[in-house]
Amino acid sequence: MPKLPISENKTLKLTNALIAEISAEEISGMLFVDKMENYIRSKGFQPVGPLVQYTCLHEGKDGEQNLTIRFFRQASGYIKRTEPPYSMMPILRVPNCLYVRFTGSQDKISLAYQKLSVFAYEEEIELTGSTYTVFVKQMGDEDIVADIFMERAHD
Repeated sequence: MPKLPISENKTLKLTNALIAEISAEEISGMLFVDKMENYIRSKGFQPVGPLVQYTCLHEGKDGEQNLTIRFFRQASGYIKRTEPPYSMMPILRVPNCLYVRFTGSQDKISLAYQKLSVFAYEEEIELTGSTYTVFVKQMGDEDIVADIFMERAHD
């Protein structure tokens, strides 16, 4: 069983990040990843680095829990004009995060999220509810390497 060592005060930084907000239904096919990469190429740039998934669970106006899912794909340059459903961010910097690197079967990645949550609870660290998952590498059919950043609430 691989260990999941946790680090504190890590910063996630993305440059020239194309952003797409995705509904839960769109995720199943993963076709949006190819669409994002083709969009970047159509604007004269190349996709750079791994895919980054952002999730945030927050309370809506009606008291229900709402899930926001966004995907970030870095580009080799800044796309000045984007069309919906895309937007562009020149620099995204998320400081002071809890961090863990997960290596293993994709169906076990929830253990890494749970470990970060338990660590935050035990250390009395308040989190924002925002999580960034950087999909570093696919190894075979099932195994992945992913860096997980959980954003701390600002004191």
